[in-house]
Amino acid sequence: MKKIPEITLLFWLMKICATTLGETAGDLLSMTLNVGYAVSTIILIIGFLITLFGQLSLKKYVPVIYWLVILSTSTAGTTLSDFMDRTLGLGYATGSLILISLLVITLFIWYKLEKSLSVSEIKTKRGELFYWAAILVSNTLGTALGDYLADDSGLGFSGGAILIGSLLLITVLAYYFTKISRIFLFWIAFVLTRPFGATFGDLLTKPIEKGGLDFGTIGSSLILFSMLILFIIYATVETNNKKIKK
Repeated sequence: MKKIPEITLLFWLMKICATTLGETAGDLLSMTLNVGYAVSTIILIIGFLITLFGQLSLKKYVPVIYWLVILSTSTAGTTLSDFMDRTLGLGYATGSLILISLLVITLFIWYKLEKSLSVSEIKTKRGELFYWAAILVSNTLGTALGDYLADDSGLGFSGGAILIGSLLLITVLAYYFTKISRIFLFWIAFVLTRPFGATFGDLLTKPIEKGGLDFGTIGSSLILFSMLILFIIYATVETNNKKIKK
C-alpha cells in the first residue's frame, strides 16, 4: 500500500500550506460566514469522511486526493478545536491537554496493533485508518496550541510563529545530526507544523493593529488555495514522471 507521499521538503511545504489554508478556511466558514462552530464542525467532519472514503478506495498515491484529505482534517480540526475551546468553554490549555492525551492514546493503540508507527510501513486498512485518525487529532491539537500561543501566552501571532518555527528547526537539526528515532521526529514535526500553520494563518488574516497582515479570511484562503493547487500539480507531474521512468 504505497498511498502516502515520500517525506521530502515538498511534503512539508504542502503540509504547512494545507494546514494554514485549513485554519483560514475553517474560520471563513465558522466566523466570516457566521455558520457557527458546531454546525461548521458537523459540515467539515462530513467533508472529511467523504474525502477519506475516496482515499481508502484507492490502491496508490494520488496527490490531489491525499491532500484533499489533509486539507479536510485541517479545516475540521480548526472548527472542532474552536468548538471545544470557545463554545464548550474548555479554554485553549485544557483543550490542548485533552487533545494531546487523545493523540498519545491513538498512537499507542496503533503501535500495539500494527507494531509500527512508520508511515512508510502502512500495509493494512486498519493501519491507514489509525494514520488518518492521528492526523485529524494532531491537526485539531495544532489549532488549540496555535491559538494558545497567539492569544493566551502573550507571544502574539508573530511570536507564536517564531517559537513554533524554532522548534521545527530544532527537529530538523535533530533529524540530520542525532540518532533520535526518525518515526518519533516525524510525528513531532507533523504536530508542530499544524500550530505553525495556525499562527501563520492568524498572521495573514488578523488586522494590522492586532499584529496581523490584514488579508482577511477570504483573501488569505484564496492565496493559500492557489499555492496548494500549484504544489499539487507539481507533485502530480513528479509522481507521473517517476512512473514513466520505472
